[in-house]
Amino acid sequence: MYLVDTSVWIGFLRGRDTLKVRALEELLSGDEVVGVTPTIIQELLQGADSPARFEELREYLSELACFLPREPVESHVRAARLYQSCRRAGRTPRSSNDCLIAQVAIEHSLYLLHDDRDFDSIAATSAELMLCAVQ
Repeated sequence: MYLVDTSVWIGFLRGRDTLKVRALEELLSGDEVVGVTPTIIQELLQGADSPARFEELREYLSELACFLPREPVESHVRAARLYQSCRRAGRTPRSSNDCLIAQVAIEHSLYLLHDDRDFDSIAATSAELMLCAVQ
């Protein structure tokens, strides 16, 4: 099962030809479970350039698996711990949302497909985060 970060969805929705987008296309065409989190949905919808595009995107995303934090408060506490671990290692994430997305991936044992260096920093301090190896 895979969790796909906003960074890859943006490339996919814009029709970019990158290794990460191609990996997403492969996942979508196969039998793998591909999902998002509420945070990823919010980030993607915020970028909609019109009300029509917003609704089209909302409808598309609603067809994907949506992974929620297992324990809302404790999941956020653990995400804050991920952020602190990165910071102590000298690799402060640019977005605390990325720590929450990573925490949800950890809690559900999902592979995370991303195109955002923050997740590399988080994975360097957390052996539990499984990143998709795309080369």
